[in-house]
Amino acid sequence: MTETEFLALVEQVLDSVERMADDWAAEQDLDIEANRSGNVLTLVFEDGTHVVINSQAAMQELWLASRSGGFHYRFDGQRWNDTRGGPGFVDALSQVCSAAAGVPLTVRL
Repeated sequence: MTETEFLALVEQVLDSVERMADDWAAEQDLDIEANRSGNVLTLVFEDGTHVVINSQAAMQELWLASRSGGFHYRFDGQRWNDTRGGPGFVDALSQVCSAAAGVPLTVRL
């Protein structure tokens, strides 16, 4: 994948997650603030938890940082897989956002 293709793919992911956070806030009356600066999206939850998603174009990875740690993901053509064999990006993001919000949240890309 070229860097341009990678950046376009990441843009879609960040846009989707940002919209999802806005939907969660509106539909479930949750206090979630989504802040975007370039290829970095920060979700701030009511309890002060920060979840940060950013891209590393040189490595063609999507990174997720939360209280539970930092995780790196590579796209295989269908999904973002953890480079260390953990849960995929969608499952991991669902887990960390659910923990921060105190209610089950499901990420769909």
